[in-house]
Amino acid sequence: MVGVIIPRYGSPSTNEVLKGIDSIAYTEDIQLMITNSDLDIERTKKNIRLLQRQKVGVIILLATTIDEELEEQLRTSKTPIIIVGQKLSGLPAYVYQDYEAGRLIAEHAIKLGHRHLLFVGVTEEDYAVGVLRKKGFYDVAKQNGAQVSFIQSDFSRSQNYEKALKYLPQTKATYIAAATDHMAIGIFNACMELGVQIPNQISLSGFGGYSETRNVLPHITTIQYSHSEMGETIMKAALQTLETGKNRLHTELPVQLLIQGSTEELKG
Repeated sequence: MVGVIIPRYGSPSTNEVLKGIDSIAYTEDIQLMITNSDLDIERTKKNIRLLQRQKVGVIILLATTIDEELEEQLRTSKTPIIIVGQKLSGLPAYVYQDYEAGRLIAEHAIKLGHRHLLFVGVTEEDYAVGVLRKKGFYDVAKQNGAQVSFIQSDFSRSQNYEKALKYLPQTKATYIAAATDHMAIGIFNACMELGVQIPNQISLSGFGGYSETRNVLPHITTIQYSHSEMGETIMKAALQTLETGKNRLHTELPVQLLIQGSTEELKG
């Protein structure tokens, strides 16, 4: 049996990762025990203890935030734990190239001629999304003399919609990069509400490669993450751990820019 701790229900990326995990688990006749933390770090700690009591062979943790107590729990666990999405020194971790993802989006914006940029991100407690994506974006922007402003939000469409209704009328930005596709869709909806034309007035992009980016017009430019491949990769790693007790310490999966209709060259 393999235990899986997901950060929340309703996340397209989590669903795709689970599909990849399940496809390998089914082929190898491995039973999965899936628990949800609902973006609550205390629930994450409880779920680890629960899975340990159930004597699963390996725990796969789809991590968002990791505090000192959780890190200690991960380091001292007698049950092998594979971390997905965040990296801790000395522990098995599978991550995406989030810094490179931020760079790719910023390079795209600069190439299109945009010099007033807005990054809508999340708390730095989520290191991959809140720090690495933002830093990659900022580094390229600064190297090219662009002006960057920042607004902190959360992962929900609703809060990003409400916040965008307030800042869009005042922003000087001609390019908005949202830290996830869900956030970008919230901003997109606010633009539609206010009559802000995408991409004629503001270019907009996200991160994740969610199918929802193609359910709006224009489709939203994004960074494609191979979520299903990630699920397959970590489930194979879990099987290796079950069989040998060993695992690779660090694996990075590549990302790629998917240019769609929501971004265009700056006019004027």
